[in-house]
Amino acid sequence: MKFDKYDIIVVGAGHAGCEAAHAAAKLGSKVLLITMNMEVMAKMSCNPAMGGVAKGQIIREIDALGGMSGIITDKTMIQFRMLNRSKGAAMWSPRAQSDRMRFSEEWRLTLERNSNVDFFQDSVTEILTENNRVTGVKTQMGLTIYSQSVIVTSGTFLNGRIHIGRKNYGGGRMGEKASTGITASLEVLGFESGRMKTGTPPRLDGRTIDYSVLEEQKGDENPGKFSFSDETKPLTHQRSCFITYTNQTVHDILREGFVDSPMFAGDIHGLGPRYCPSIEDKINRFAERSRHQIFVEPEGWNTIEVYINGFSSSLPEEIQQRALKQIKGFENAKMFRPGYAIEYDYFPPTQLKMSLETKIIDNLYFAGQINGTTGYEEAACQGLIAGINAHNKNNENEPLILNRSDAYIGVLIDDLINKGTDEPYRMFTSRAEYRILLRQDNADIRLTPIGRKIGLADESRERRLEEKLKNVESLTKELDKQNLTPEEINPILIELGTPPVEQKIKASKILLRPQLSNENLKSIESLNRIIGQLPEDDVVQTEISLKYASYIEKEKETADKIKRLENVKLNPEFDYSKITSLSSESRQKLSKIKPETLGQASRISGVSPADISVLLVYFGR
Repeated sequence: MKFDKYDIIVVGAGHAGCEAAHAAAKLGSKVLLITMNMEVMAKMSCNPAMGGVAKGQIIREIDALGGMSGIITDKTMIQFRMLNRSKGAAMWSPRAQSDRMRFSEEWRLTLERNSNVDFFQDSVTEILTENNRVTGVKTQMGLTIYSQSVIVTSGTFLNGRIHIGRKNYGGGRMGEKASTGITASLEVLGFESGRMKTGTPPRLDGRTIDYSVLEEQKGDENPGKFSFSDETKPLTHQRSCFITYTNQTVHDILREGFVDSPMFAGDIHGLGPRYCPSIEDKINRFAERSRHQIFVEPEGWNTIEVYINGFSSSLPEEIQQRALKQIKGFENAKMFRPGYAIEYDYFPPTQLKMSLETKIIDNLYFAGQINGTTGYEEAACQGLIAGINAHNKNNENEPLILNRSDAYIGVLIDDLINKGTDEPYRMFTSRAEYRILLRQDNADIRLTPIGRKIGLADESRERRLEEKLKNVESLTKELDKQNLTPEEINPILIELGTPPVEQKIKASKILLRPQLSNENLKSIESLNRIIGQLPEDDVVQTEISLKYASYIEKEKETADKIKRLENVKLNPEFDYSKITSLSSESRQKLSKIKPETLGQASRISGVSPADISVLLVYFGR
């Protein structure tokens, strides 16, 4: 079988692979997407949900740039919630429960509609190179396929090993075989690899759960959506999730299985995710707690399969079953499949450039869990950036590098490249120093102009953004112009428990009170005529811009100062051993990471402010 030479080969069709293939193909590259199983593209291997704290911001950023995860989520979600509404706007995080089967199907159909994407079902066993440049791949069938660039998005499949109690066997996820050959191929080229671990909970038969005794968790009364485009609409009806709890009896049964736990027995050597521990890890680390929260999440509109969030486990299936039956509402529950742990190979991301191209092999890119991250959202944004940059390099264009003040995507990649990770990396709002700038509501303002410039975001998105900015400006002026009398505003203020006013006050000024929102002002007829005519997103954007104006300005000033260091370019091949006034640790770290800018150098662990001053003097700045 003979293949044409492709511009880009994407290895793996998970969330990273699908975004990479879509982005590169939409930009004009001829892409071959190679996957071991075409029936499960962008499969939600763990929880049937997208978004959440910081992760929701990432999905909105992907969408603003012109990626597809937001649109796919909107088209297939069964529930939408905006988390952290009680906190400041920087913490608001959209989250959606998804229809697992529909999500995968929609991704496949989306890619099939792109004539620049070809598909092939096979397993890649070797990365081919010549003179330190990638030339293509070799597959399990013995086929050699050539390309200008290769993006590896292998998920948990590289030498994957599944653990359930004392049983363990090769697999990339339950029911699917592991991928072998790529790790050895890359190690021969000089790459360093490691092992990581993640896990997933059991799935239950929803018909056997007593929902009448569980706490119902409904979606938002007025649900939003992820995509800024008009291609999708908010849900008109939703499915509920439910909450229950473990108890001391459950914990006692689980402890019986510790002797056969692969985690405690030493069978698992890879580090697991710190912020998503297994149930056995939780009851071991937090022994003083008598119960832990369990979320009961439907896997789709019509399926009876239910995901038991919070009960990730690799204990023997018999122990899992016994323990589950002691949970309120699960007394008669039947298990579809047990939880399990999976170990897999990853490659420390300090071996990458900021573009996600590897440092030692040109035109070879890594994205997703191969870089030590966990989560669909973290993988998807890396795939998007890798796809854009592989296309850009093939066409001799500059790579897209997002700064830490541009996007959570920039924070994630910067953390990976400069700090590395020896445990599964998960995004949190606390990782970003510019949280007020990087809100979910303004991702389009921050990133759609960039997406439009590189050709990924289409003209309709640009028009919608222009309309939004115009509406925000117009509403801001109206609120600043409108004087409210005590008779108009005081009944609202008293009801909200905030002090009344004694004289006229501008609507823009009263809106600064944290208890008040634009929604409250709609009850004033003169304001309702203005606010009621505008899209909800534009109204929210206006309110946030007014309320946080001083904080936003202060963060912008700080970000601009730091950005000056980003403008000082460094030669990645520079010999830092020549600068004897640098600390020995700094010389070692700079030589290993090979920063491309002084800003990047300043964020490397072990490089002090004094070392940065030395570099500034040395390079004549």
